[in-house]
Amino acid sequence: MKIHTTLVLTGSLVVALAGIAPAHAQVDEAAAQALAKKNDCFKCHAVDKTKKGPSYKKIAAKYKEKKLGEKEAIKQMTTSPKVKLEDGTEEDHKNIETRDPKELSNLAQWILSR
Repeated sequence: MKIHTTLVLTGSLVVALAGIAPAHAQVDEAAAQALAKKNDCFKCHAVDKTKKGPSYKKIAAKYKEKKLGEKEAIKQMTTSPKVKLEDGTEEDHKNIETRDPKELSNLAQWILSR
């Protein structure tokens, strides 16, 4: 009887955990890159080298160091904050032209995973 109860409880736990979405769902890299390209993000950013703005690797490292996450990345992409460029000048960050939370989340996760 104890074995049966243990198996039922274990099975229930596995099913319950399987229903919980992972904190970082699978990133659709092609969709993220397409959205970045559509919004001219690659004009100022590259994955691994500095352009007018920092590389996505540098951004990901900064967010990790400061314990910032997806929410802060989305805020950065949607509120036009003043940003300091590599040459020391400042300008308003361009807004991403989508309000689809899934697209924004995917792009943020893609950037933060670099």
